[in-house]
Amino acid sequence: MAQRLTVIGTGYLGATHAACMADLGFEVLGVDVDAEKIARLTRGDLPVYEPGLEPILRRNLENGRLRFTTSYEEAAEFGDVHFICVGTPQKPGEYAADMRYVDDAVDSLAPLLTRACVVVGKSTVPVGTAERLARRLTELAPAGDVVELAWNPEFLREGYAVEDTLHPDRIVAGVRSDRAEKVLREVYASMIADGVPFIVSDFPTAELVKVSANAFLATKISFINAMAEVCEAAHADVTKLSEALSYDDRIGGKFLGPGLGFGGGCLPKDIRAFMARAGELGVDQALSFLREVDAINIRRRIRMVDLARELLGGSFIGRTVGVLGAAFKPNSDDIRDSPALDVATSIRAQGGQVTVYDPQALENARRAHPDLGYGSSATDAVEGAHVVLLLTEWKEFRDLDPEILGTAVAERNIVDGRNALDPERWRAAGWQYRALGRP
Repeated sequence: MAQRLTVIGTGYLGATHAACMADLGFEVLGVDVDAEKIARLTRGDLPVYEPGLEPILRRNLENGRLRFTTSYEEAAEFGDVHFICVGTPQKPGEYAADMRYVDDAVDSLAPLLTRACVVVGKSTVPVGTAERLARRLTELAPAGDVVELAWNPEFLREGYAVEDTLHPDRIVAGVRSDRAEKVLREVYASMIADGVPFIVSDFPTAELVKVSANAFLATKISFINAMAEVCEAAHADVTKLSEALSYDDRIGGKFLGPGLGFGGGCLPKDIRAFMARAGELGVDQALSFLREVDAINIRRRIRMVDLARELLGGSFIGRTVGVLGAAFKPNSDDIRDSPALDVATSIRAQGGQVTVYDPQALENARRAHPDLGYGSSATDAVEGAHVVLLLTEWKEFRDLDPEILGTAVAERNIVDGRNALDPERWRAAGWQYRALGRP
């Protein structure tokens, strides 16, 4: 008989995992303390934008393999395998991760576990968390030692989460027993049969895999953006530099795109939490380079504002700015630590009249930043603008016609924060084109 799965936490990670596991044929129960979110999911309405996920959600609600609840009692009775998929945001005023949602999930579930099961952590946590939670489970669960913990980090990319869940590039299982390993191999049997590598490790190694991957990716992004700073000073072109580097198979071209830098709910807070944990372990010097990675990333936002101000003759006061992009990346409505909105609010604070447009993130942006103006389209957002900023590289923006857009603006000035446009095409249409790291 197939294992029955619960997914605790139905945000971006949890909703995706629950729907995709149901699509693989499992009976799945999604659990969340947010009754409104559970009601939306039960109606087949996603709380986040993720391409391809809504049809999977609705299909599995209709066929009965997927249900949602606010009841931990129901979850404990139902599940053989309980996935913890709650958030671990940055603590206010600190670098460290806020572990309250993970701890609350374990403390709510554990006292209700009266039979053998496996609790599987997928959340990104500081190394050492699994060891602590394993002890907590044994203390609180009536079933005692037959309630086991495993750690199975997620590697989802927003915008590609369905593909990354159903066809991952690797599965990591941090376990302490053959039984826990066997359970995870059963859950992921179809993927393993398709040749997905299944890596078995101890708890701390499994916890470190995700934060190490994010630290490496953040470093690669900040490296090319540091080269962009040098290119600007030397009058070189960072996009050509990046292209030349990409052909070196030791380096590769992925995550080597120069521009406004990274944001979102993972990379910024994960590298900061990693630094904080290294300090607690007495090895803070090992990760001191991540402070500069973070600093380079923030400097790109400041430089973007500077470039826009330079095009306007040194001041935003009395000038209109059209901003294309609010989400931290395309194919997402996530505005957490969004570079685009950081730039927009900085310009607004310096006296600019800012209007923002984004294909998916407008509602979230409006809620978070009601002081900004919002347009209903790209053309609407740049109406009467003295400068246009492309800050999220949606295909819709990459495909814009410079002649058509030029009829809406007051002055043909554009700053390409993602190096997503063809400079020659825009200059030929009479635009002053500037971009990070290009002459």
